Order: sequence, then structure tokens, then C-alpha cells
Amino acid sequence: MSSLTVPGAEPLAGSTPGTDRGRPPLRRRIALIPTVTLLLGAIYCLLPVAWVVIAATKSGRELFSTFTFLPGTGFAGNVRDLNAYRDGVYWEWMGNSALYAGLGALLSTCVSAFSGYALATYRFRGREAIFNVLLAGVLMPPVILAVPQYLLLAKADLTDSYLSVLLPQILSPYGVYLARIYAAAAVPADVVEAGRMDGASEWRIFTRIALPMMIPGMVTVFLFQFVAIWNNFLLPYIMLSDDEKFPITLGLFTLLEQGANTPALYTLVITGAFLAVLPLVALFLVIQRFWSLDLLSGAVKS
Repeated sequence: MSSLTVPGAEPLAGSTPGTDRGRPPLRRRIALIPTVTLLLGAIYCLLPVAWVVIAATKSGRELFSTFTFLPGTGFAGNVRDLNAYRDGVYWEWMGNSALYAGLGALLSTCVSAFSGYALATYRFRGREAIFNVLLAGVLMPPVILAVPQYLLLAKADLTDSYLSVLLPQILSPYGVYLARIYAAAAVPADVVEAGRMDGASEWRIFTRIALPMMIPGMVTVFLFQFVAIWNNFLLPYIMLSDDEKFPITLGLFTLLEQGANTPALYTLVITGAFLAVLPLVALFLVIQRFWSLDLLSGAVKS
């Protein structure tokens, strides 16, 4: 039998008379701290992006004379000037970045898939030692490896070539690590053994059984590698001297250096930086649906 609340009844044990019932409890106020922290972090990260988007719409005169977050009227003129600069060398830089990032990410994803599946499925001596070395590679900054990579490729006479930027990107310790973890979770050992009992070769088991189960993880590896290679600056800066082979990051850096003597180039740098972000946004929007559906199907399969 339910009890009714009687007006004027004594307060319950543990309650404080006279407290404001509409005031949120302390636990709820503490729970707002992570939300506020994430909101401040989002503002900190998105504020420079907003500045680039707005500054790309300003002409050279408006860039230095108007309010920072006030849109301008010179975006079309900036794009025309960028197209005309050195007969469209900017688009050569964009094409180079697409080549480095697209082909490099694809090859890196394939190597990561092979390596991760082998480390997760096969039992052999030294397997854990190899995996620990890969973990050490994940923790090692790329700056440390750039100079040794340059010396190795210089010995092979491959510097100042497309291969000098592509080859070091093929092996990604982080990609192999993700592939190994995902293969161990998504590819059941019973399914592999069933394929072997049916007489399937190891290559057929990998391509027809294991790889479809690993696709969600491989999409993640591809996306991470594409963004990392697209944004890479140090390796092309060390390897390349011919500006026609420059990626977009290095090309914009040269424009920025020239802008110290020619302020009119600042608008080209800002507009170029804005246009360079658009392929990454488009790639994420294209992959996102495929990525989400595959993650869901992978979870159902596992």
C-alpha cells in the first residue's frame, strides 16, 4: 500500500530542512565539468578553423583592415589569383598530396592488414618480441626517424623523388598495432580452423574469410594514414628539393616564406590552406557512413 505525503510532515532522516528543492544536487553540478571542459576544448580547436574559413573570403586589403571574424568579399578573386600563381602550381601540389596520401595510405593499409593478421593468428617464436618492437615504434616520434630515413634513401639514390616520400610511409607501426588488435577480436580462431579443414589455402582464408571481417578496422587504418600523410611536412621537407614534387603542406610553407617579402601572398596562403582542408572533410564524409555500417556489422559478426 503506497503512502501519501502529508503536508507539514517531518523531514526525512538525512535531509536538511530549508534547502532549495529546485537547486541541482552537487553530483549533477560535478557532472557538468566534463561537458564544459569538452566544450572549451572544441572552441579551442575550432576557432583557428573558423578564422581560416573567414579569412579566405577577404582580399589583401580587407585582411589587415577589417574585424577578424567579419567575412570579406574577395574569395573568388583569391581563388583566381591562386590558380594564376606560377601557372597553377598550387594544383600540382594538391595532386602530389593526393598521390602521396592516397597511394601511401592504401599500401600502408595492405601491409598493416597482412602483418596484423599474421601476428594475431599464427604462433611462432619471437611473435611477442616483434609486437613489442612495433609498440616501441608507435611511441617513437617521427622526427627521430626522419634523418636516418634520409640517409638510407640517399644511399639508394632515391632522394628528391616521389618514392622518397612514399616508401617511409608504407610501414606504419600504429597501423600494424590496430590491425593486430582488430584481427584478434574480429576473426574467430574456429572460423580459420574450419577453413583449413575444408582444404582452403592460407591466402584464400585471409582474402575470403579474414579480410572481410577486418574491413572496419582497415578503413580506420586507411583514414588515419591518409590524414597523417596529407598533413606530413617534415619528411617531404627533408627529402625533396624540386618544388614541382612538393605536397601541399610544403608548397604552402614556401608561399608563406615568400609572403614575408610580398604581403599580397598571405591571401594565397590562407585560401590555399582552406582549400587543402576540403579533401579531408570530403573523405571523412564519404567514409563515415561506410565506416559506421561496417563497425556495426563487425560487432554483429563478432
